[in-house]
Amino acid sequence: MKIATIGTGGIGGYLAVKLSSSGHKIATIARGKHLEAVKKNGLSLKNGEDIETVRPWIATDDPKEVGKVDAIILGVKGDSLISAAESCFSLIDKDTVIVPFLNGVEATDRLISILPENHIANGLAQISTTIIEPGLIEQTGDFANFIFAERNNKPSPRIKALQSAINNSGSHAPETDDIERDVWEKFVMFSAMSGVTAAARCTIGDIVESDKLKALFINVMKETANAGRARGVNLKESIESEIWNRVSRLPSGMRASTAIDLEKGLPLEIDWVSGAASRISRDVGLSAPLNETIYSLLSPYKNGSQ
Repeated sequence: MKIATIGTGGIGGYLAVKLSSSGHKIATIARGKHLEAVKKNGLSLKNGEDIETVRPWIATDDPKEVGKVDAIILGVKGDSLISAAESCFSLIDKDTVIVPFLNGVEATDRLISILPENHIANGLAQISTTIIEPGLIEQTGDFANFIFAERNNKPSPRIKALQSAINNSGSHAPETDDIERDVWEKFVMFSAMSGVTAAARCTIGDIVESDKLKALFINVMKETANAGRARGVNLKESIESEIWNRVSRLPSGMRASTAIDLEKGLPLEIDWVSGAASRISRDVGLSAPLNETIYSLLSPYKNGSQ
């Protein structure tokens, strides 16, 4: 397959390495020092002591240099989604599928405002990765799941082809019968993970050991889940307790990317996490005071401090 990764950071960079290693033509759309390093030394993925390096088919900051592709993987932050979408037009062929792997639940609706709806799928990534230096991605967890589907959940050859490519690369791309439910389940978890680890400057271990932080985490999830249910998303009544059981078994030092970005002085995508949970709740006639408070606490750092 010919695949373009736009936002070749933690998610896009991971997939670019794995898919390149398994024989696919990967065009990495990146910029700045990260792009310079990829052009000079290749793109590397670190997992423990192992480092895997590939030379992408194309590495560029200009999608027009790539031509038409079979699939476009969007791995940008929420604030960069519109500019990323606008850069896709030269990449789109008749059956090209565009898969957003962003935090939050609004990516597909935002993409439809820019791009032809028939090219847009929906998806989520369950992986812990970060750029530790230009050209080098580090995987910090032992899971790598990429769940995606057509927005109407109907099987399609293009979705099956990309699933097969990812599965054959050593990662996991399972089928799903309800992608909106899956995206919302991650959002329920991430609204709490992002909000609490960033606002409290803490880790999962700190939350597990603190009754107050645990209660905050669970109640943030409840607010977000209630907003989803009010919108008609098929979330189980037990989803909050199920997610907490999974979260409590995560590595104790784990934090959300929001907390890491805050520590590094980088911009925060809180408009599409805590801000979105609060905004969506209002739209369906509910209040979300915890998400709103977390959003307010993090807002002074929204644009970064570097």
